[in-house]
Amino acid sequence: MRTVVLTMKASVIEMFLVLLMTGVHSNKETAKKTKRPKFTVPQINCDVKAGKIINPEFIVKCPAGCQDPKYHVYGTDVYASYSSVCGAAVHSGVLDNSGGKILVRKVAGQSGYKGSYSNGVQSLSLPRWRESFIVLESKPKKGVTYPSALTYSSSKSPAAQAGETTKAYRRPPSPGTTAQPVTLMQLLAVTVAEATPTTLPRPSPSAASTTSSPRPQPVGHRSQEMALWSTITYTSSQNRPGAKPGETDLLKPGSVLLDEGFVPKEELSTQSLEPVSLGDPNCKVDLSFLIDGSASIGKRRFRIQKQLLADVAQALDIGPAGPLMGVVQYGDNPATHFNLKTHMNSQDLKTAIEKIPQRGGLSNVGRAISFVTKNFFSKANGNRSGAPNVVVVMVDGWPTDKVEEASRLARESGINIFFITIEGAVENEKQYVVEPNFANKAVCRTNGFYSLHVQSWFGLHKTLQPLVKRVCDTDRLACSKTCLNSADIGFVIDGSSSVGTGNFRTVLQFVTNISKEFEISDTDTRIGAVQYTYEQRLEFGFDKYSSKPDILNAIKRVGYWSGGTSTGAAINFALEQLFMKSKPNKRKLMILITDGRSYDDVRIPAMAAHLKGVITYAIGVAWAAQEELEVIATHPARDHSFFVDEFDNLYQYVPRVIQNICTEFNSQPRN
Repeated sequence: MRTVVLTMKASVIEMFLVLLMTGVHSNKETAKKTKRPKFTVPQINCDVKAGKIINPEFIVKCPAGCQDPKYHVYGTDVYASYSSVCGAAVHSGVLDNSGGKILVRKVAGQSGYKGSYSNGVQSLSLPRWRESFIVLESKPKKGVTYPSALTYSSSKSPAAQAGETTKAYRRPPSPGTTAQPVTLMQLLAVTVAEATPTTLPRPSPSAASTTSSPRPQPVGHRSQEMALWSTITYTSSQNRPGAKPGETDLLKPGSVLLDEGFVPKEELSTQSLEPVSLGDPNCKVDLSFLIDGSASIGKRRFRIQKQLLADVAQALDIGPAGPLMGVVQYGDNPATHFNLKTHMNSQDLKTAIEKIPQRGGLSNVGRAISFVTKNFFSKANGNRSGAPNVVVVMVDGWPTDKVEEASRLARESGINIFFITIEGAVENEKQYVVEPNFANKAVCRTNGFYSLHVQSWFGLHKTLQPLVKRVCDTDRLACSKTCLNSADIGFVIDGSSSVGTGNFRTVLQFVTNISKEFEISDTDTRIGAVQYTYEQRLEFGFDKYSSKPDILNAIKRVGYWSGGTSTGAAINFALEQLFMKSKPNKRKLMILITDGRSYDDVRIPAMAAHLKGVITYAIGVAWAAQEELEVIATHPARDHSFFVDEFDNLYQYVPRVIQNICTEFNSQPRN
């Protein structure tokens, strides 16, 4: 019996050990499974902004269709965290419009984000933002664990709609308690209770309803949060530097009391503010759309036309440092719907375009172009000096009046004209066309750059990207270059002893009178000056001054030098010191003024100037040699050389010099 009992005990102990070992092994297997969870790539929607995701680095899956302009992107390569994550991925080229997985890494904020058009997405410029991010291909780093569930800054994140779980803020648990989710309003209430001294006077019943612990509210209810903070009072000097004991303060509405004092609401809530772009500086143009509101267009096609305008407004980064846009509608008579300064961002402009009603009437395009030339591009309407003026004319079929003369006057006043023609006259309608081939007659170049033709209204949207690209190509907007805003003018002034101080001031007045006639800026006409005797002196270069007042003051400050007359050396000096720094797209004009024969040879320097494309005007006074002036002057000499018997008569030649400069410019081939 004793043996049986011992045997049974041994069996029980053996069974217990087996169960114990089995349990340990099972726990190890469970632990292994817990330590090695399967990584699930979280999916987000196209409208999720990087700033809403707290994680510093993460992998996500984007859906298809994130190329849509409504998913705003700010920056190029490095994006402001206010950007759509997936939209930035498409813009950067990491994804195409079909979606996929990407790696996102947060980086520091920048002081400037440059907008650009890439991969079907137009990103916008932004002056500054507190946080940035970059988008990479979804290749995880070794040893880096990426989250399967993202942490969002708000429970109302759009990502929640894609099946993503958001994490509520959790207050650190007190010992012996279980952690519970705490809403932002509860957290604020606790903070207020901790910050308020016990010596505060009892609030009135009306105030108590605000300052006592509030009922939890949704995180997004910012108005309740601000109302809570705006009624906090305190009496201790420890709560505000400089406060006297017993003093009661009331926080300004929209401010928050933190350890460092008052913090404006704008600084606290930058994550929820819509960034305001200053516009794309690489597309600084003043743009007017002339839209067809004639009765023949019909309501449906008028809506299609407005949709193109809205898309252009969306694609352009509208702002005071970039492009500005206004709209004029024509029918029997033209009317301005809004000018350049009415709407200063793309969204406001788009909204205004959608509200434009159709006017009806005939299709008087020529009258409309004349109206824009005389009225639209004025300083009062927001026109900016230095920004090219561009008019895009949209025509259904053909105009009911002539456009060639009106367009020529517009171009000569500095306006670049683009024509978008839709459909057009069929064979039996051509007899009604007032001006055949009107589009080619209206634009300044027949190379296809300034005109786009669409066979059908339903294909109008195809003109969006080429049009936006062309109106922003300021280097090719040559049609706005007139004789008064397209040159680098270098004055070469004789300062020899024979001129004398009084006559030298008269010469400077002549230089001033000519300069006054030109439109002077860094992008328009630029002025430079050289004075010479035996030696040469650069008074100021083309890049020294960029406004007319500054140029005129600089001319007044030029001091008389006195010495010999080496005109040939002066021409060489001007070529090297002035015109070597001229812009490639500028006409180069040299205006040389001398009162005598040169001590050196002028033929070779003059030939060098002509070969380098410098148009040279030679103006001789008193003892200047006529044959020498003709050698210096560009051919034909009769148009580029002038002789004046006395210095006091120099002013009479200002109109002739200006007229010859403009005549020569306008005689150049325009097509």
